[in-house]
Amino acid sequence: MTDSPSPTTLLRVAVVGAGPSGFYATGQLLAEGFEVDLYDVLPTPFGLVRAGVAPDHPNIKAVTRVFEKTAKKEGFRFYGGVELGRDVTPAELADRYHAVVYAFGTATDNRLGIPGEDLLGSHPATEFVAWYNGHPTYADHEYDLTAKRVVVVGNGNVAIDVARMIVLAEEELTPTDTADHAIAHLGAGQVQDVVLLGRRGPAQAAFTNPELLELGELADADVVVHPEDLELDPASARWLESEDAHTTNRKNVEIMRGYAARTPTGKRRRVVLEFLWSPVEIIGDTHVEGIRIVKNRIEKAADGALRAVPTGEEKILECGMVVRSIGYRGIPLEGISFDERGGLIRNTGGRVLEEDGTVRTGSYAVGWIKRGPSGVIGTNKKDAADTVARIKEDAGAGVLAADKPDADAVEAFVRERVPNVCTWEGWRLIDEYETAAGEPQGRPRVKLVRLEHMADVAAGVKR
Repeated sequence: MTDSPSPTTLLRVAVVGAGPSGFYATGQLLAEGFEVDLYDVLPTPFGLVRAGVAPDHPNIKAVTRVFEKTAKKEGFRFYGGVELGRDVTPAELADRYHAVVYAFGTATDNRLGIPGEDLLGSHPATEFVAWYNGHPTYADHEYDLTAKRVVVVGNGNVAIDVARMIVLAEEELTPTDTADHAIAHLGAGQVQDVVLLGRRGPAQAAFTNPELLELGELADADVVVHPEDLELDPASARWLESEDAHTTNRKNVEIMRGYAARTPTGKRRRVVLEFLWSPVEIIGDTHVEGIRIVKNRIEKAADGALRAVPTGEEKILECGMVVRSIGYRGIPLEGISFDERGGLIRNTGGRVLEEDGTVRTGSYAVGWIKRGPSGVIGTNKKDAADTVARIKEDAGAGVLAADKPDADAVEAFVRERVPNVCTWEGWRLIDEYETAAGEPQGRPRVKLVRLEHMADVAAGVKR
């Protein structure tokens, strides 16, 4: 008598989004005996590890080595350059796979909702980050760095990344894999001050300690924190000493006190941390000329949360560019129920829900599009494990047992829709091309930023 086959044997899953959450889910599914086809809108994998992590943080990008091992496992296929909603629909994937996992993240920024937000020179952080990281969709965007001051609205790591990239010295910028067009533009920039604007106080800032510490080590920029901003209000001081406060918050305040005690060294640029200010209007006729901000105070709400409340005191900061970095949200996908308030796919524990709240059989979510933009890259590993556990439960219960086309039939379908689809072998050719181009310059790679060029390289076409 032989053992009966596992309930996951020969079940095939489509994972849409080849960033960290998609790769972690893929690796865990392969380990459980599923076959996985991993889709991405770009020919290049790794999502925000390639197009979101700051180029001067190469150690964070080392996680791609883990993902490359996943791609070598039996049962894995990669289809790059396939856009969900344009090339294939959720319904078409559902017809061809036992399960579909949505892992495409939160691709757009929350808006400030203030007058002047759409003036030239006012930008979402996601687009600016994608621009300097060489994302093909944003490679031709233009940013006016001739202004003396840039205001970045937000107090998280992305806000710090944006500020730091603007003030990096040439010797800090040129050894990185920053896109060539951005290196040239940032290098010619005339920005003297980058102001990081936080609506709450220093105790509530969402920076991680290493990111905050980096600001104090910049070759060409001083970091400025006003000592009076570190005189915490009573509610914040009590919270910081309580068990509810995270060690990171306490360390952040300690780091900032160190900055406040520094004497500026006269470097060419400054990164200025401003707390308890909220933007109420971006000023200008056609282009950003300044930002009107209101002073806040911290009050304890009825639910115990510490909230920023405007005092009525206002001032105007002259600036030529504003970048908003106040949180991120997903983009709705036709045919999939979407939580507009949260900016997420509606789901329970990773199982996608219909509009009426019932479970959509065979559809799952993972990563930021499931839980919101929180945590670090590694957070997605546990998140993926939770969703994969739901898929295993459904497979074991026979919920995913319908007959589906085999892998070759699906590949034929994909190639019919996207003739120049990029496979993993194609990506490896792109990777080799980019790293070879970077080697003579002492850089990890020189990124291709044109889809047509990527397609030629992936197909082995010489230019």
